[in-house]
Amino acid sequence: MYDRGKIITGIIIFLVLLFIPFLYNFITGKATYVPEPVIGTSEKECVESKVFMRTDHMKLLDEWKETVVRHGVRNYKARNGKTYTIDITGTCMECHTDKEKFCDRCHNYAGVEPKCWNCHVYKKVAGR
Repeated sequence: MYDRGKIITGIIIFLVLLFIPFLYNFITGKATYVPEPVIGTSEKECVESKVFMRTDHMKLLDEWKETVVRHGVRNYKARNGKTYTIDITGTCMECHTDKEKFCDRCHNYAGVEPKCWNCHVYKKVAGR
């Protein structure tokens, strides 16, 4: 074991390099950053609860796509009993008027690129 000093030095350097990203995030506060989307309306409720929409909105949108395209049904009955028209640009974007400040903030943070806008057109509202 003549190389014990080199091995210990190598392990210490490895551990320092391993923990630099964690230390950087801790020092800068980026580890606690959570994007806050700007809703852009005074409405107090969405199609479903805030918790559901934050975690499962893509499942809901996929379900909507299947319901409209495969079955021709254009109405959605929410858990709160209200009925909504299934329409991203009409129903969703009616409240979430600024795609960059609402959709893109979380999608960019999470590193996902949904295919919604391949077919749907986002209409920018003048003055927003």
